[in-house]
Amino acid sequence: MEHYRELEEKSKNIRKEILKMTHRAKSGHPGGSLSAVELLVSLYFKKMKYDPRNPFLDKRDRLIISKGHATPAVYSVLSEAGFFAREELETFRKLGSRLQGHVYRGVPGVELSTGSLGQGLSVAVGMALAARLKGELHRVYCLLGDGEIQEGNVWEAAMSAGHRKLSKLCAIVDYNKVQENGFVNDIKKLEPLKKKWESFGWRVHEINGHKFKDIISALDKFDMELDKPTCIIANTVKGKGVSFMEYQHSWHGKAPDDEQFEKAIQEIEGKVKKTR
Repeated sequence: MEHYRELEEKSKNIRKEILKMTHRAKSGHPGGSLSAVELLVSLYFKKMKYDPRNPFLDKRDRLIISKGHATPAVYSVLSEAGFFAREELETFRKLGSRLQGHVYRGVPGVELSTGSLGQGLSVAVGMALAARLKGELHRVYCLLGDGEIQEGNVWEAAMSAGHRKLSKLCAIVDYNKVQENGFVNDIKKLEPLKKKWESFGWRVHEINGHKFKDIISALDKFDMELDKPTCIIANTVKGKGVSFMEYQHSWHGKAPDDEQFEKAIQEIEGKVKKTR
């Protein structure tokens, strides 16, 4: 649709930056970064309140990147949002750079250093509870990986949020169905995922995580929530937009070589047809 065209263009550019960063660094996590692009673009360019000139503004909305390895996507979006110069993306994973492989709080716009998976939701719960106690109205979002929610402390945090009815808290599951060593439900089955979150006292919306209409509609519903935390289960594709990366667990932590990089960029730009 016309009013999503700008978001779609941003997403395309961010996908290219993800490929450039991982190719240049010869390391990184392109698969899980590509799956989260539309989710991050929707948050930063449609929903969240923030000021890139004042990253710790009290009234800002908070986003915890619990799947902390998705730095190529996160840093590309933060740069696009004005938190730091685009040129700094060229230092990704270089010695001495603040743009390392897992999100780091020393980077403007990053709320929490993460990468040890399963911990982000607990911090987000604490932030949401603190905001309530202080009478503050900002929202707290937490982006989770699907393999990550196999960890028990995620469900302890979910239980606490449901019990406390933290209606300003939104967990977003990047449900791309693939983790480091294979398909998520082969390693540890998550289904019935929607019913699990609901049983912990959450309002749950299951969506297509690559469609802006679905994402923004679910985030709008979260805005109106009064008595429950919200979980958005975003069905996505690992490696979205690059045919040979889609659904492949090998691209969890692998960078494209020169030939793969050129082919991937051409697919993102629509110059060649995807082979899958």
